[in-house]
Amino acid sequence: MAKLQKSIDKRNALIKATITLVNNNGFHATPMSKIAKMANVSPATIYLYFENKQDLVNKAYIEVKAAFTAYAFATYTEDMSVKEGFEIIWKRIADFKLNKCEEALFLAQCDNTPMIDESSRKEGIKHLQPLLDLWQRGKEEGIIKPISDYLLYAYTINPLSFLMINQERGACAIDNAHIEDAYQAAWDSIQLT
Repeated sequence: MAKLQKSIDKRNALIKATITLVNNNGFHATPMSKIAKMANVSPATIYLYFENKQDLVNKAYIEVKAAFTAYAFATYTEDMSVKEGFEIIWKRIADFKLNKCEEALFLAQCDNTPMIDESSRKEGIKHLQPLLDLWQRGKEEGIIKPISDYLLYAYTINPLSFLMINQERGACAIDNAHIEDAYQAAWDSIQLT
């Protein structure tokens, strides 16, 4: 049992080191040797868990995306109204992005660069299915604008990454009033009037 836990700890340390280094240096300036050093393992150990750097980054992305969406949808149920469900999900996403900045920044980089392969990107999108289903229901009920899910995401979720990055830089401090204003702006941008 202790060996299994040690193996899990090493793998988790590699994932965490990858997230930190990619956030600080970018994908291309993060060699496997630096990941191994930060994780306190030999470089050869990485290859016991991952095929190569691309595999490591893809798996880190999927794990972080899974944790993000599990958090986002933890208090959402399908029997909620579209507006209530969207508010619950949106505020949970905001909380994750503003309080788990390292993971959120990693996801933002992965979502906006070609460093994640297409199959991993598609797997990451599957994790958003409850939100996509809610938007579809909202469109069918005439509550949400009948526009592309990409546009819905761009107008409602992407602005949270902008707020997170600027809060991390010290350019602004996001308080509850800002969260409420940002939520209302997000909802107003997609609801049919």
